[in-house]
Amino acid sequence: ETSRQATTRHTVDTDAGAPAAVCSRQISGLFLQKGHPSKHRTLLSAAVDTMETSRQLGFTDDASIGSDAAFIGLQSDLDTMWLCFGAILVFFMQTGFAMLEVGNVNRKNTSNALIKNLLDALIGSLMWWITGFGIAMGSARKTHGFMGTDSFGLNFGDFGENGDHGYKYGMWMFQWAFAATTATITSGAVAERCTFTAYMVYSVMLTGLIYPTVVCWGWNTEGWASAWKSADTDKNPLLFGCGVIDFAGSGVVHMSGGVAAFCGSYFLGARKARQPHPAGPFVQLPSDYAPEYGPIFCTLGTLILWMGWYGFNGVSTLYIVNYGLVAAKTMVTTTIGAGSGGVGCLFVGSLMDGKTDGQYTLKLGNVQNGLLGGLVAVTASCSVIEPYAAFVIGFLSCFVYLGAVKTLDALRIDDVVLAIPVHLFCGCFGVIMAGLFATKENYANAYYSDRADDCAGVFYGGNGCSLAAGVVFILSIIAWVGAWSCVVFGGLRNMGLLRVEEHVEEEGMDKSEHGVTSGYQPGNTGVELAAVDDGSSL
Repeated sequence: ETSRQATTRHTVDTDAGAPAAVCSRQISGLFLQKGHPSKHRTLLSAAVDTMETSRQLGFTDDASIGSDAAFIGLQSDLDTMWLCFGAILVFFMQTGFAMLEVGNVNRKNTSNALIKNLLDALIGSLMWWITGFGIAMGSARKTHGFMGTDSFGLNFGDFGENGDHGYKYGMWMFQWAFAATTATITSGAVAERCTFTAYMVYSVMLTGLIYPTVVCWGWNTEGWASAWKSADTDKNPLLFGCGVIDFAGSGVVHMSGGVAAFCGSYFLGARKARQPHPAGPFVQLPSDYAPEYGPIFCTLGTLILWMGWYGFNGVSTLYIVNYGLVAAKTMVTTTIGAGSGGVGCLFVGSLMDGKTDGQYTLKLGNVQNGLLGGLVAVTASCSVIEPYAAFVIGFLSCFVYLGAVKTLDALRIDDVVLAIPVHLFCGCFGVIMAGLFATKENYANAYYSDRADDCAGVFYGGNGCSLAAGVVFILSIIAWVGAWSCVVFGGLRNMGLLRVEEHVEEEGMDKSEHGVTSGYQPGNTGVELAAVDDGSSL
């Protein structure tokens, strides 16, 4: 169509540069349209073909074509670099997860926790290469949006030099970092009693099949629940005409990891230190159970995760050219959600705990997990809400988190790092909030303007279809991930491969599985000052 218009213009305007000027204006106009960037990239490819056709027909010269092609190439390079930058930030979150886990486990399980955190990324990289990316982001037409059927193994046909300036490789990197995050959520919850064999099995299944399928549903442009579809057709219908608003993964990432963590913790049972007698009540961990450096590691880990979340949410625009507003606003709402979640959980948690020795106590753990819960809760809606809504969602998430902690205790589910309240419960809450607080203007900027009136949140005049899609998506994640997790963890338990033997748990897995035999002598729970002639010494 652009070629036809250029040809028609040429018959009227004898200026040989006119068709190229028309192309340039149309190309520039693409970046001013509202809608998902994948549509823009398709149009850009057509524009490149148009310029080449114009050159062959003699309507424009090579210099004009070269200038426009360089302009398009620059856009692609910037978008590719944006994805790589986001992948680095999200991958660095693995450091935060490792520090959180080491700060919560007993010293005798430190090496075991760290090697599993490393393997989350290592196994994830291999499985994402072999099957994960293809299932998540491959063409899903043949499966009606259930899972992708191509792009496996980074083969040249799918990842060749096709003029996208490495964009698809950048997408692979970005999505792999998310997959590694999902596996780490689960490993933190089941720490200190899960066998290494069981860990390897569930990590392979989670990153190679279970999680990628959920990604296809929610983020693939052909996924059955995806709001990223550009058109609603009979062969590829939008869920309730809108699809689910889960911009950066409250459901896709955090609920998937949270459901797997819940099932794993259930089948494993509680640690002996948490539940000394089978079927008996839970007890508080001894005051010296976690290492003395635990608070330091947990706080540093939380701050690292917060920093990585700017890549997690902000770079989920997937493009930066003409998406600076969406990316920047997303990072702002992310920040406010973290602030209200952390501060709210600090004081609400103190009030819920009541007074100890006549005064309220402010717990570091409530600030850390409240902050993370607020981040999880705004992850689905970060691009479609206003800053005040981020404050409300973050603050309400503290009640979700604190209530979930009480629920786990009542169900006798032992979660070492409290990943289930943060990721499963706050993730579910976040998907629901997106269907309530999404504004029409923000939805148009982040998704598509032509359906913003219908698909905005209920509080902003939407028809409720986005909220309904969110509910269906939540139930689908629970069913899919829950069913597979029960098969994996239940099967391992029946084969006697899930939980370490009692003496191994007592001695610590560092000694039994990794050959670490030093550095675990019992220490004092406090610090004593010994008087000597030259002063005092610790």
